[in-house]
Parts: sequence; structure tokens; C-alpha cells
Amino acid sequence: MTSEAPRPLRADARRNREKILDAAVRVFTAEGLDAHLDRIAKAAGVGSGTLYRNFPTREALIEAVYRNEVAHLCDAAPALLAQQPPEAALRAWTRLFLDYVTAKYGMIDALRAIAATGNNPYGHSRELIQAALTALMDACAAAGVIRSDIPATDIFAALEGIALTSAGAEHRPRAERLLDLTLDGLAVRP
Repeated sequence: MTSEAPRPLRADARRNREKILDAAVRVFTAEGLDAHLDRIAKAAGVGSGTLYRNFPTREALIEAVYRNEVAHLCDAAPALLAQQPPEAALRAWTRLFLDYVTAKYGMIDALRAIAATGNNPYGHSRELIQAALTALMDACAAAGVIRSDIPATDIFAALEGIALTSAGAEHRPRAERLLDLTLDGLAVRP
């Protein structure tokens, strides 16, 4: 018996899946994880059957939302580097990191519940995020705008600390000030 690779999604099905994931982040962030899935379908502009065809359980949706957020964060690094000078790209990416942690923080209980069942929603997310940060820091170091003696793992720990202690929209200005302080500390001094 051979295992067939899953068929690629049609363009409209792929768009519907993306709309569901985007709506789920917004609805879960606004209403919490107990938000009704039909509300997510409505916010995505799709029928509930389309949502359940893509995500048969709440847990499947939450895990997909989390993995999608990680992918968006990591994919942003090369895109930002292509569009901006390295230092500006790093600063912009740290703001996206705050957005990512805010979304993750809103789903943390559900992610822990999924992990307790033996599934690992986190997978290799830490490594993927650190790789994106490393690429940004390497570009900045190559451009001579940040020190090269600080490992990305240290900055990742600082970013996590800033994000976790400043979760919530009301703390966003503080988190951004702390990000700026951290990034300013990386600058090469003449």
C-alpha cells in the first residue's frame, strides 16, 4: 500500500483557509479561546462547513493558527531585509515579534492543553524564530550597524522577556520602548 501525497489545495480553497486563519487570530484575540467557531467562519466570510472541512476540531484550528503565526513571523525576516536596510528590518521584525507573542499569549492555555494530549503545537517554532532573528542580526552585523559578539539566543531571550512582561495592547508603548533600548544596546559605538 503506497502513501499518496495530499493534493495541493485549489486557489479558492487556499484563500478560504487563509481567511479562516486570519479571522481566527482576530476573534480569538478579541473574545478568547471560547469564541464560537461559527463566529470565526462568519468573520472569515465562509460557511461553517468550510471551516470544519479545513479544521475538524477547535484544537486543530488553534494549532494551525499558531503554526501560521510562526510562519508569518519567520517569512517576514527575508522580506523585510529585501525592502529595508538591515537595522530598520530588525526593528520592524521585533514589532512583528510582539504581535506574534500577543497572539500566542491569547492562545497559551489552549496550546498547553494540546501539548498535554501528546501533540506538540510548538514543534520547531523556537528554532525557526531564532533562525529568522539570526539572519536579521547577521545582516546588521555585516552592515556594521550592530555588535557581532552578542548571540541571537541572548536577544531572543530579551525579546521574549519584553513581550511576556508587556503583553496586552495597553502595554504596547512600554514594550516598544524596551525593544528600542535593547536594540540600541546592540549598536556599534564609534
